[in-house]
Amino acid sequence: VVDDEPKLVRLVREVLSAAGYSVVTTGNGAEAVQMAAVEQPDLMILDIRLQYGEFDGYEVARRVRQFSDIPIIMLTAKVRESDLLRGFEAGADDYVTKPFSSKELLARIRALLIRVDRKPGELSEGVIVCGELEINPASRRVKLSGNLVQLTATEYNLLYELARHPNQVMLHEQLLSAVWGAEYRDDIDYLRAYIRYLRKKLEAIPSEPELIVTVPGVGYMLVTLEGE
Repeated sequence: VVDDEPKLVRLVREVLSAAGYSVVTTGNGAEAVQMAAVEQPDLMILDIRLQYGEFDGYEVARRVRQFSDIPIIMLTAKVRESDLLRGFEAGADDYVTKPFSSKELLARIRALLIRVDRKPGELSEGVIVCGELEINPASRRVKLSGNLVQLTATEYNLLYELARHPNQVMLHEQLLSAVWGAEYRDDIDYLRAYIRYLRKKLEAIPSEPELIVTVPGVGYMLVTLEGE
């Protein structure tokens, strides 16, 4: 848990400890990066606005992503789409807005740990090819035109869900439920932000997507011309 508000840290520690988790904490960004490397936690809860040390939450996430793919939940007092995109770019997997309930935080943690702990064999046996895009469920690796694309666990799960239904419209609610869980099914802005950043990594011109297309008011579709 990385936050410089002592009261919040105590609260989160108590909630997580009561749920059976072991917790280490710090309010310093640079120390958080070192602790992530040494402690190798299963998950990090990270405040965006750290007041102490030279790193804010975004920089902590970026540096941790250089050596670890642990899930990262960012804490923020408010969520704007620009904040979401910046967080996803830094490597965040989820957001929790302050103030939050203990039940909400625990639900997000459990859902995220389940997502990143999926066994490859449970997803698919064969490589999925959509034009220049290649998805290997066994290794959870994605290539575009032969080049490896670095995706977070959540980005991968979203792309995988779209790729399982090529040329089929996936409803907003379907994607949110499948990737994040049923409790997220109404968070369309959340999904929109993830799609936007996924396009940054996969589309030649993100503002004019040809791979992940929008069906206005309905959902999204992964387009492949194979077989035509």
